Amino acid sequence: MAFHSLQELYVQQLRDLYDAEQQLVTALPKMADAATLSDLKQGFQRHLDETRQHISRLEEIFNGLGEKPKGEKCEAMKGLIKEGEEIIKAKADAPVKDAGLIAAAQRVEHYEMAGYGSVRTWANQLGRQSDAGLLQQILNEEGETDHKLTHIAEQMVNPEARA
Repeated sequence: MAFHSLQELYVQQLRDLYDAEQQLVTALPKMADAATLSDLKQGFQRHLDETRQHISRLEEIFNGLGEKPKGEKCEAMKGLIKEGEEIIKAKADAPVKDAGLIAAAQRVEHYEMAGYGSVRTWANQLGRQSDAGLLQQILNEEGETDHKLTHIAEQMVNPEARA
């Protein structure tokens, strides 16, 4: 891999995030099915809808760039999803499994927030304010999801898992 400009790095990282979101579209229904707490199931289902919107926003950015979204494989997301699948397959009491699912989902959210924060900053530096606005929307939604997961964990799942 070689980058000769911030623009090239920007496009490559957008492709990486695009693939990450595509992988999540497959993983989130499995997480929703594995969750036992209805609030957690609904949270995963809501985030699946948001993830589809993230993909659409990224496609809008690629169209504006005259680029194709395909071409990168996000190995980090592949690994994070694999870890989540291990939780799904694990034998555990329901609240303990839900706690593990939340931890796996939050690792995904934090990875995405780091990626979207970087590309949003680069979009601003490259004078692509429209892209930056779309990326900020995604970043905000990822942060809200992380906050909701924390709330579900602290208020519902973790106290039951500890009992």
